[in-house]
Amino acid sequence: MQPTLVRILVVDDFGPIRQFVCAALGKRQHLQVVGEASDGLEAIQKAVELKPDLILLDIGLPTLNGLEAARQIRKLLPESKIIFLSQESSADVVQEALKIGARGYVVKAGAATGLLTAVEAVISGKQYVSSE
Repeated sequence: MQPTLVRILVVDDFGPIRQFVCAALGKRQHLQVVGEASDGLEAIQKAVELKPDLILLDIGLPTLNGLEAARQIRKLLPESKIIFLSQESSADVVQEALKIGARGYVVKAGAATGLLTAVEAVISGKQYVSSE
């Protein structure tokens, strides 16, 4: 049975990270990157416009940080799942992200191994927090 196509929005202000994430997601046939954004306000606009199933969101974004963008996206699109992909690994930030309603949190240092694991876990209804 073919898994349902999962539509993903990738948000990071650093182009090479977006390229890495898109390339990693592209290895799975059921994952489709439908858009990219490079700041918090653009993330909200693209989320509303594209209505993705999943949003991979950095925290350190220009114009509006990822936590604030996530708060607004959760209000506008409660059915879209959010996974934070951040350099920030402090427990307080992770707790805040999960409190906002994120379903996953991946530290960029562990993204090479943790990103697809997180995406698959969140798609199947689980929560994922990287061990880093």
